[in-house]
Amino acid sequence: MAEAQPAARTGRNESTEEKMDRNWMELIQELRVLQTGVQILGGFLLTLPFQARFSQLDDWQTGLYLFNVLVAALTTILIVIPVSIHRRLFRRGLKVTLVSSADTITKLALAGVTILIVGSAALVFDVTVGHTAGLVTGAFIILVVLVFVVGMPFWIHHRAVRNNGILKED
Repeated sequence: MAEAQPAARTGRNESTEEKMDRNWMELIQELRVLQTGVQILGGFLLTLPFQARFSQLDDWQTGLYLFNVLVAALTTILIVIPVSIHRRLFRRGLKVTLVSSADTITKLALAGVTILIVGSAALVFDVTVGHTAGLVTGAFIILVVLVFVVGMPFWIHHRAVRNNGILKED
């Protein structure tokens, strides 16, 4: 009779199952943060048609508004999908697949939140100050996202590898 092999260990001295459980809980926490942001922006958007000034929006502003509502709805769906997948895969020994899929979906949800933030800010500036201000604001927020949300993790990773050698996987 062959002896059972010990569980694979990581730099945290945890089994694969423990690592997947931890990664799943971290993803759920991240999704909670995303969900709050989307709920706030989505709620803001849903109140706009009931404002007296809403009827004064031009075609561009109305289109941007509807685009933002669509992005808010789709992003909300993305945030809920990992929970649905978890319910379907629960107790089937597919935690690695669950975590990997949820990671991909969370990245898509982050992209949706980014688009929603850019679109909502552009809409507010467009309505209150004008089209140019809306476009400039949207472009500025895209630049900020590229620098801090996209670029900063690469820079931090590069610096960590340079200072500490090869990083261990989460």
